[in-house]
Order: sequence, then structure tokens, then C-alpha cells
Amino acid sequence: MTTPQLTKNQSLVFDVLEKAEGPLSAYTILDKLRDHGFRAPLQVYRALEKLLEYGVVHRLESINSFVACAHPGDDCHSHGIVAFAICESCGQVTEFHDHEVDHRLMEWVRGQKFKPEKTTIEIRGLCEACAA
Repeated sequence: MTTPQLTKNQSLVFDVLEKAEGPLSAYTILDKLRDHGFRAPLQVYRALEKLLEYGVVHRLESINSFVACAHPGDDCHSHGIVAFAICESCGQVTEFHDHEVDHRLMEWVRGQKFKPEKTTIEIRGLCEACAA
């Protein structure tokens, strides 16, 4: 998938997320972009909505934050279900996918004749460094 040309606001929001050390809330993004003319959360949320749709940003449901995709040039959605390991101590987020998990979940979905619209897998705990 090729990402469509981003608007100025989408580019600014994406740039903030790409440079971030960890996940950011929409309000933190807003604070970082006030010098660029951002005044309202709606500006950030509109940009995030499109970036999510393009697959270059992910929303971490359990912590209500956003991260840039670990491989935005690649079609992230083509990898199947994306999962995240979130460190409760340092906030590090690792994005990954596992084909076996994908296959098992899709078998269940088909067996139940369930029509999924959204899947979020988040594992929260301690990263290797924090667990040491």
C-alpha cells in the first residue's frame, strides 16, 4: 500500500509520533504542535483518524495513546493482526505480529461465523531491561 499524500497537519502529527520515544496521547501531541498552529484537540484527532486509516499509526487501546507504525513503508495490514508489548515501567512499545496467532484467531472467527471489525492485541508487563 502506498500512503496517500499527507496534509500539513497529518505530516506534523506523524512527524511527532515518529520522533517520540514512546506512545503519545492526543493531548501530548497537541501540546507539541501548539507552535505549529494547533489549537484544538479536534485538529489532532482528525489527523490521527486519517493516519490510522492509512496504516502508518496505531492506537494503543489500553493506554489511549498512539505510536507510529514500526514499518510504515510496508503495508502493515498485510501482515495480519498486529500486536503490541507495552512495558508498564518505561513505556517502551514493541510492535509485532505472529502468523500462528493470526491463523488461530481467523479459524475461530470463521468457525463462529463472526465478522470482526477491529482486533487489538496488547500485552502489558515489563520489558527485558525493566524486568532485570
